[in-house]
Amino acid sequence: MGIIIGIDVGTSTTKIVGLREGVVISPTRIRATDPVTSLYGAFGKYLYDNHISLTDVDQVMLTGVGAAYVDKPIYGLPTEKAEEFMADGLGARYESKQNRMLVVSMGTGTSFVKVDGDDIRHIGGMGIGGGTLKGLSQLLLNTGDVKHVAQLAEKGDIKNVNLQIGDISATPLPGLPLDATASIFGNVKTNATHEDIAAGLICTVLQTIGSATVLAALGSDIREFVLIGNLTLLPQCHIIFPELEKLYGVHFTIPKYSEFCTAIGAALCFKK
Repeated sequence: MGIIIGIDVGTSTTKIVGLREGVVISPTRIRATDPVTSLYGAFGKYLYDNHISLTDVDQVMLTGVGAAYVDKPIYGLPTEKAEEFMADGLGARYESKQNRMLVVSMGTGTSFVKVDGDDIRHIGGMGIGGGTLKGLSQLLLNTGDVKHVAQLAEKGDIKNVNLQIGDISATPLPGLPLDATASIFGNVKTNATHEDIAAGLICTVLQTIGSATVLAALGSDIREFVLIGNLTLLPQCHIIFPELEKLYGVHFTIPKYSEFCTAIGAALCFKK
């Protein structure tokens, strides 16, 4: 059996994986100024780096917003498009090895996909995500470089920007420990540094997504949440989401290839 190529085409970043007999091969990402350049650049680099010839490829599966710009076969290979939310669900299910979950796709914005076995459906979303973090960082820190913001945040003190339960109560409230957030950016100190502000911005986005995930699942008994997308690469995910787990009694998972789950899911959408 040949290789199935799954490609998640963004507006400027393309993620590509190969799938051969259920095994993921060398996930790769490429940045470019437009989706078509990004797509063809990623595809060519992927084949070259992994010593794959065109004859080794059985099928190309495209997904993502940038896939709309592609209307012909890639290098003459059989090419189809996969519905993005289905790709999110299949990729997260494959990577997490779970059959029942809420998939939280944290990209420019955030979408929620409910997975219950083979029943995969988009149940909503929100306009807060990596785009929010980038835009607010540009306004408040004069940089849209999210990696740099994450590095600044690691040196910041969240207590210098956020109001915590301990700031308004001498004792914990029912279900709320003293270090729980009472108000995001509700306690900005006059001496708050750029590092503190960066910590506050990342907390704003990740806590909001985490709390919204819990609320999105209230109509069901699902308490397993799988996080995918670019924002899962933020080191602060490994601090903020465990805190939310303790607060809400739920479980967040970040799979090994969380950034590439949608591309993996696109490949899995192919039915030979």
